[in-house]
Amino acid sequence: MNKLYYGDNLTIMRGMESASVDLIYLDPPFNSNRSYNAIYKDETGRPLPDQIEAFCDLWTLNEESERTIRQMPVLMRGNGIADDTIEFWQLWMKALRASHPKMLAYLAYMVERLIVMKGLLRSTGSIYLHCDPTASHYIKVMMDGIFGHNNFRNEIIWKRTNAHPLSIKKFEAISDVIFFYTKSNQFVFNGDTMPMTEEQMDDLFRHEDERGRFADTDLTGGKAGSQEAYQPFKSKPPSKGRAWAPPAFEKLPQWAQEKLGSVYASLNQLEKCYALDDADLIYWTRSGNPRYKRYMENEPTQRVSSIWTDITPTSGNEDMGYDTQKPVKLLERIIRASSNEGDVVLDPFCGCATTVEAAHKLNRKWTGIDIAIHAIKRVATVRLSDRCHLEQGKDFEVSGVPLTLEGAKDLWERDKYHFQKWAVEEVDGFVTTKRTADGGIDGRLYFDMPGERDLQSMILEVKGGKNVSITDLRAVHSVMEQEEALMAGLILMEPLGKRQMTNFLKFAAKAGDLEMSGTARSYPRIQILFVSEILQGKRFNTPTPMGKRETPQQSMPL
Repeated sequence: MNKLYYGDNLTIMRGMESASVDLIYLDPPFNSNRSYNAIYKDETGRPLPDQIEAFCDLWTLNEESERTIRQMPVLMRGNGIADDTIEFWQLWMKALRASHPKMLAYLAYMVERLIVMKGLLRSTGSIYLHCDPTASHYIKVMMDGIFGHNNFRNEIIWKRTNAHPLSIKKFEAISDVIFFYTKSNQFVFNGDTMPMTEEQMDDLFRHEDERGRFADTDLTGGKAGSQEAYQPFKSKPPSKGRAWAPPAFEKLPQWAQEKLGSVYASLNQLEKCYALDDADLIYWTRSGNPRYKRYMENEPTQRVSSIWTDITPTSGNEDMGYDTQKPVKLLERIIRASSNEGDVVLDPFCGCATTVEAAHKLNRKWTGIDIAIHAIKRVATVRLSDRCHLEQGKDFEVSGVPLTLEGAKDLWERDKYHFQKWAVEEVDGFVTTKRTADGGIDGRLYFDMPGERDLQSMILEVKGGKNVSITDLRAVHSVMEQEEALMAGLILMEPLGKRQMTNFLKFAAKAGDLEMSGTARSYPRIQILFVSEILQGKRFNTPTPMGKRETPQQSMPL
């Protein structure tokens, strides 16, 4: 069944079956200053006041990335990467540490995942990596080392927009880079076609006879299988090193197929040239060279090259608000070119799931992974349900989202940071990277207040362990005051004892209520939610937050 995973793609891909994927497309976060938060706006179109973590591409050399860098040579060697590439990695990383530490952190993140992706590909599989010029040259070097120089197929240039005269100190950047690699020398490639422009047709179809406009095209090719292909055709031999290569029967115009009949397929290359000449499909140049007549009615399209200018940016009802969203037609081209119906397509950074929609439309199986539960929710409702008319549980399944208390505890034991993210996002909050005096808050829940220009927030703190005390509540209250937030919420895994609950209630009562001007409504400024309640659908009692479900159960006020 098709799957939509919530979680870190590295952890999820390591748990997938090796050699189980036919095509991988990834559009990872670029190492640039572009904002990925455009999707997170409320109904008034206002962005969140603070920078949130989802779709944020600010990279730092933290403890985790340093550990990855140290372990990379062992990981590379264990996955069959050549020693010279490993030696180059070590020298390169030493240089980048001093000159470009953010790029080093980004590369460590990407290389670790690309090695796993190679193991997921079948021997006939392909991978397309989409990036911008900020990091493309760094990524290209590492992909050569991981997938092999000989398995590099194309550097595709996609013209994603028209020029905007915003800078006077450089040429405007209007394109992205897509690297196309294969797992081996035996791979699926169907190519693709695109309509010709009027200028292209005028340039190519320069001749005309009673059957219409035609182009004179080369009648020769590379090596042939018979000696006759190298013999003179009406006293004219093929060029040196070339052989006669007339088109196959199915490539001929319909009227020519009817005239020549199926016997054409049994002729050798030289005999086919004479048959085409008898059918008036050979154009003889002034210098006496034979050329094949390719009529315009039989050639309405052209083969797509490595420069793509015919696919425009996302617009209309396809636009889901992602700043870097790619058009479905772009993914359809990639999927048509490098997979067949029934093949498995993986997008480990699926975001708003353009790849998933394109794969569904082209009758491929698919797997999508994203670390932001907001994206997963949006994909499931907008992309899969509304646009593709797929039903969760029947046509696809969502994995990685805890559905029971036992599942939540298991996530806590396996990945405490990811549990924290899940808890914050499940109550419609947003994980934040902003640090505070007590070491940090886990997230914020944003809401609108009458008369306030900016969105207001409830700070969120998550505690998955058993050792929770009144000190934790005091710390949350302190951060709320320091941050000038209107509310604070504490999410707990384990239930509180009766005496603890009483103490919590007394302390929280001192914080008072948030009054809504012009209404009789008020909200406790400090609240608590237990994971078991969240799994039952309860939420914090606040003014309607962004992304709030229509009929949520409210949390117990403290």
